[in-house]
Amino acid sequence: MDYQQKLAEKLTILTERGNGVLIRMNHIKKTGADPKQRLSLLTDKSMESAIKYINKKFPNIDFRGNIQNLNSIQRQKSEVLSATSSYYDSFLDVIEFRDHVYELLNTIDACQCLFDIEINFDFTKNYLDLIVTYTSVIIMLSRIDEKKALVGMYNCAHEMTNGCSDPSYPRLGQMFVEYEHPWKKLTEEFGPHTRSVTAALLSLKMLYPRRILPGEQWRSAQLLSLLSTPAAMMDPTFSDTMACEYLSVEVMERWIIIGFLLCHSSLNTNQASQELWKMALRSGLYLTLIRDEVLNIHKVSEDLFDNIKGYSKRISDIKECREHTIVNCGAIHRERRQFLRGALKELFNVLEDEPGLLGPKALFVFMALSFSRDEVLWLVRHSENMPKIKTPEDYIDNQMAELLFYMEKLRGLMRKFNHVRQRYYVQYLAQFDALVLNDTIQNMYVCPEEESVLLSSFVSSLSTLSIKQVENKEEFDFRALRLDWLRLQAYTSVNKAALPIKDYPNLAKVMNVIQFHSRMVDSVEELLQETSELSLFCFYPRVFEKMFNQSSEEMTMKYYLMAFPSVCSHFTQCGHSLCPEEVDAMEKRSLRLCVTFLEQIAKQTSNVVLEICAEQCNLNEQLLPKHCAETISAARHRKQKKPVPKKGEVQKEKPGAESLRKDRTVATNVDKMHLMLTELCSSYSLCSDFIIFNHIVVPTEFLLSHLESRLSEIIVRMANYNQTTQEIARPSDLLAGIRVYTATLHCLSSYINVDITRLVKSVLLQQTQPLDSHGGQTITTLYTNWYLESLLRQASNSLIVHCPTRHCFVNQTTDNEPSFRAEEFSDVSELQALAELIGPYGLKFLGENLMWHITSQVTELKKLVTENMDVLVQMKNNFDKPEEMANLKKRLTGGENVLKRMTIIGVILSFKSMAQDCLKDILHKHCPYLIGPIECLRDFLSPEADIKVTLSVFELASAAGLTCSIDPALVAAIGSMHTDNTSIDEEYKLSCLLLVYIAVSLPTLALDSNSSYSREHGGHNNNIHCLARAINQLAAAMFTVQNKNIEQHLKEFLTMASTTLLHLGQNVEKVEVKNRESVYLLLHMIVEESPFLSQHMLESCFPYVLLRNAYREVYKSFIVTLG
Repeated sequence: MDYQQKLAEKLTILTERGNGVLIRMNHIKKTGADPKQRLSLLTDKSMESAIKYINKKFPNIDFRGNIQNLNSIQRQKSEVLSATSSYYDSFLDVIEFRDHVYELLNTIDACQCLFDIEINFDFTKNYLDLIVTYTSVIIMLSRIDEKKALVGMYNCAHEMTNGCSDPSYPRLGQMFVEYEHPWKKLTEEFGPHTRSVTAALLSLKMLYPRRILPGEQWRSAQLLSLLSTPAAMMDPTFSDTMACEYLSVEVMERWIIIGFLLCHSSLNTNQASQELWKMALRSGLYLTLIRDEVLNIHKVSEDLFDNIKGYSKRISDIKECREHTIVNCGAIHRERRQFLRGALKELFNVLEDEPGLLGPKALFVFMALSFSRDEVLWLVRHSENMPKIKTPEDYIDNQMAELLFYMEKLRGLMRKFNHVRQRYYVQYLAQFDALVLNDTIQNMYVCPEEESVLLSSFVSSLSTLSIKQVENKEEFDFRALRLDWLRLQAYTSVNKAALPIKDYPNLAKVMNVIQFHSRMVDSVEELLQETSELSLFCFYPRVFEKMFNQSSEEMTMKYYLMAFPSVCSHFTQCGHSLCPEEVDAMEKRSLRLCVTFLEQIAKQTSNVVLEICAEQCNLNEQLLPKHCAETISAARHRKQKKPVPKKGEVQKEKPGAESLRKDRTVATNVDKMHLMLTELCSSYSLCSDFIIFNHIVVPTEFLLSHLESRLSEIIVRMANYNQTTQEIARPSDLLAGIRVYTATLHCLSSYINVDITRLVKSVLLQQTQPLDSHGGQTITTLYTNWYLESLLRQASNSLIVHCPTRHCFVNQTTDNEPSFRAEEFSDVSELQALAELIGPYGLKFLGENLMWHITSQVTELKKLVTENMDVLVQMKNNFDKPEEMANLKKRLTGGENVLKRMTIIGVILSFKSMAQDCLKDILHKHCPYLIGPIECLRDFLSPEADIKVTLSVFELASAAGLTCSIDPALVAAIGSMHTDNTSIDEEYKLSCLLLVYIAVSLPTLALDSNSSYSREHGGHNNNIHCLARAINQLAAAMFTVQNKNIEQHLKEFLTMASTTLLHLGQNVEKVEVKNRESVYLLLHMIVEESPFLSQHMLESCFPYVLLRNAYREVYKSFIVTLG
């Protein structure tokens, strides 16, 4: 008969079902309280009157007589039905659950079952869990404010649709009415079960007091210490009550408090019950019902007993216990946490060093985790509901990170060395437990058939285990064995059982040990979840964040901060299949908390790293050559025996003085930062990644992301660009700073496994683009703006001169102090530094901006050509007729303007050429094997090759900094200027006439006093030497676009320019002759610059003797000094 009751199966299934129903009730309550998630029908104004009427008349609602109050439901009956059906079904689940619980509890009472936590642990635990779960469901149901409205609306809509009420409605309505005061009704229901419940609770009288000892006693007993008895370190940890050792104190307190509330009569009749109850009342102020729903145990107890006669003494006990709790409880739990921090650290260090001990000492790990979890959860629920006390610091723990960290570390060890533990316990089960169990069975004087079959199956299952199964990585599954043991507990715990378990305590002890050992082989994950799962934090986000912030403020806790985001991985376990709707919300909350913590840790780490980088940058800056002048001056003073500085003057410390230490104990700021960096980076060692709701979270990626964004900001800030004053850092200074930052960042790799090379490459590559990944300005944009707006703008006005001999730009000598020295930003070393900084991509962007300025000048030149088109056509046809040319020249206007704009184009192209040359040098240094083939490809091209192929190769070569006969960027820019309004022939005509315009305007340069040639600079003082590059490159680009012969047109230009300049030689007026020789040199420069013209061509139209005399003339005035 007892075998047919299926008590074990029903207890297991009903407890699991009850947990689902409880979570469902909690979800309904939370959604009803949240305005964002609340059912829209409940907030609909048109439904207000109907809801008020339903709440007032519930459960006896007159659907026909008061139809006017329910008109709104009548209009939306289908919507109401569909919206409230899930709620209605959930409340029906409560009725169904209640019915099954009543039936099972009555059956257990009828069987007069024995409950003893130390003998039939699983049977007793499941029994008490079911009672507590059922009570929690009813309490949660009573806390749902909208339950009457939801059920009433559903039934109204159901009757309006189907013509009759739902069959379950009367029972559901009756249940809601009965549980208006849930504790009163529950105590009435559990009156008949008092004997069983009390017996089960009193079996805790030895276990519970032992588990709630203060921290001092734990410390004196050296609890959880493997080092206290070194000789017994290898001995297996054994207990008669293995599962009791890691049973949660919170679970026991919930059993005791709720159990004695339901069956309170034993408190007046049984002294042991009273003592156990008082101990539980002194443990704290709140108990968790489900998640963040708590029970104020003293208030609930007092309110319940206040209405029962003969309980005045119990009320006095409650008040006394409450006062004791408020005064002492916080300090007791604080001391326990302090002890557990040290105990877990020692335990982890020993087990990490000797993972083989995870076999014999596995019980210690689960005890440590369970004790720690109890203390953490106690603090969480009491922090959120902190009482008014004189010592609030007892409820604040700024060292929580350390406890969580070592809990996570121990969990990690159990997973990491799974094979070690399996090998140990498989051998233990097969070679010891099976033999002991067999001996125990043999010593039993009676063993019925059903029990005999189960016990024999246990022995045979264990005896067949072998170490080879572990080596072959076979899957173990002992769930059937454990379920059979639960069945056996149920069979042997009923009254008048054929094999009463109470008569065979040794069998219970052996089987309880076997059960624990089997779990060590196949279900450690479940055991870890049972003893150390901290998903409660998901429902106390404010407390969780507060604990993190408190720990992050402590220097010693930074090492452990990664425990907080790691705990977020526990939140995946807190859902239930009966309530899938809440998964998305929990996932978002979990990820938000995890990301918040990781962002904060990454922010702190990146701040420290970059502060160290900044400090190193400052030290490196002291070593720059520009700071050595003072040292040289001081040395010179000493050599010349000049008077030493007066005492009042502070002598500047030499670089490196900060490294000299007089006292090792004095920590500098850098020391403190390195210490903090060590602590923060060590926290990343907790785990390389973890999973939260199918999201793989990698903590180091948050650090790299932070470093990337911060480093980009710092690089831009180091450029010191001021748009108002047009100031900017020299490229070489910025490059030196970036190199220091990069070198210092690489030191981070010695602390933590991160790819700094990838980080630096990503940041620097972004800096070669106009905008970075966050849309911010980069140094490419800043330097492009500065060179265009400052250096080239002043060069266009001849305030700055292009100096070919020194390959840079230099300032003109003026009365006004220049805002910057041009050579400090444009010499070879600076432009090479610029090429290092912004690379080929950045220089391409710079080139595109330069081309935009050139095209704007070309547009204006075309306008001038169009205005003087008739005159220029005649000049082109009559350039060999001096008299006509003289007359036509008088009619020509804007010649100076043309030359001015061409000079600006020449200056821009000269700067671009300098930058390209420096890029070539840099690429030759970094990747010579790449540049060599590109040069070969460029040189291999023949003039007869297809122009598209030529331009493609030239574009590649130009990107590598190589010089090309035709500038592909300029060709693209000129080509983009073509519009539908003008034909190719018209564009060609304008191009030809532009060359004529330039050629006939060259003599006017001799009128400018600044047109004199400077041997020192290797060019003219008004930058007209840049005309050579402008004419050659612009002509090549224009005629390439128009598919015309470049060489032929440049020859024509050279002929016309020579003729007009020869006419200049015939002019004897001193004013015009003043800079004639300097202007003559332009012809030689044009030919030298051009890949299409030769000296032979020049000599055919311009006497070489004039060039020779011109060079002699311009060099005559230059004074050469030697030595």
